[in-house]
Amino acid sequence: MSLLLVIIVLALLFDYINGFHDAANSIATVVSTKVLSPFQAVLWAAIWNSAAYFIFRDHAVANTISKVVHQEFITLTVILSGLIAAIIWNLLTWWYGIPSSSSHTLIGGFAGAALTHAFTHYEGLGFAEVVESTKILVIVAFIFLAPVIGMVASMFFSFVNMVENTWFRVTLILLVGVLTWSLFMNAQEGKMHRNLEAAMGVPALHEKAMLDPAFMDDYLAAQERFEEAAPYLSMYSHKGARGVAQIIQKEVDPSLNVDKAAQAISLGDNSMIRYGIMLLFAIFITAYIYMEKMHTPSAFNMARMFKRLQLSTSAAISLGHGGNDAQKVMGIIAAALIANGNIQDFKEMPNWVPIACYTMIGLGTLSGGWRIIKTMGSRITKVTPIEGVSAETGGALTLYLTEQLGIPVSTTHTITGAIMGVGATKRLSAVRWGVTFRLLWAWIITIPVSAAMAALAYWGCMLMGL
Repeated sequence: MSLLLVIIVLALLFDYINGFHDAANSIATVVSTKVLSPFQAVLWAAIWNSAAYFIFRDHAVANTISKVVHQEFITLTVILSGLIAAIIWNLLTWWYGIPSSSSHTLIGGFAGAALTHAFTHYEGLGFAEVVESTKILVIVAFIFLAPVIGMVASMFFSFVNMVENTWFRVTLILLVGVLTWSLFMNAQEGKMHRNLEAAMGVPALHEKAMLDPAFMDDYLAAQERFEEAAPYLSMYSHKGARGVAQIIQKEVDPSLNVDKAAQAISLGDNSMIRYGIMLLFAIFITAYIYMEKMHTPSAFNMARMFKRLQLSTSAAISLGHGGNDAQKVMGIIAAALIANGNIQDFKEMPNWVPIACYTMIGLGTLSGGWRIIKTMGSRITKVTPIEGVSAETGGALTLYLTEQLGIPVSTTHTITGAIMGVGATKRLSAVRWGVTFRLLWAWIITIPVSAAMAALAYWGCMLMGL
């Protein structure tokens, strides 16, 4: 129990370090454009980091992190070693002002320690037998995809802001709003189907059937019941999660646990995120119409409007930062609780874990990350309020979408790509590509370096008898 306590404390310490290490992600542009003072900015970001607890309830990213390594190779020593490596690398990159990814540091450390444990104690194992190679490949791919998506999104919003015709600009925002709504509805539908399937025991029976053919008939019967129950999810909007679960129990599966099924279904609901994004778009539309159709537009008034809009967009990306990054630590703590036997599955994670994680990342952000702010806010490209709005909006949408898909991405990579996008919209030479390529190398080496450090930490723990 004492080792588990040490791991929880170190995990929350990492969460705190993650907060001040990545504070620049959400406040660099709002500070560099002088919309807020540094202290006001970190306070603003910290509030929204912690508020993410009330928005992101499904913990899809945390679930992915907890399952990066196959459960039989997860021990408390493995988790401890990964955390030690992640904390050291985070502090080193913070000290030298390198905006590396705290997310990939943690993933690299966790995977590296698990591989060292497996190769030390077992023979003839391959990489894919220790870690979930598919999950790792997706995470590695998004080292490059997240900044590209952030860049494209910010370039689009930069283009929208440069359009002279107000109504054409409003039309473009409405169109992207419809597209965004559709993407999130599809993500919600997919999650609800997967969650209901799990609540009806289909995946668990499938695993048993793969090991013992005697369970095959039970699995096929459960799969048939799920396929019959899935269409009832279309009633969610007016029946609610419990109402849908009760109908499924009555019409399809009398043995269904209504409380468990209702909770599983409701965790797929992303309506708060969807409505929040639509509110942000509505603020944009209202601001454009008010400034350009109800007042005589001027350069001064437009600059002032975009400075005010930056308060909304910086809050949006701070919310995404909290929702994305705090979940990685939740996943590590959940993995430790499973390894120690406190819980059997991620879904049993106690509520104090997300509360503690969101609180710590907020406190960390409040401490600030001034060394990295300079790199993010001015060295990549000079950022004006209108460009800050575009970068923060593009970055926030990228974080929200990847969170819904359960993909752990780097907030650092995402907002860096978004800042590059607004710079490239002006002209390609506006981006300091030399700085950008140096950042790219830091991103690429983070996972392997963290894994190597975790291997050393694991052997050190072994020598100490842990």
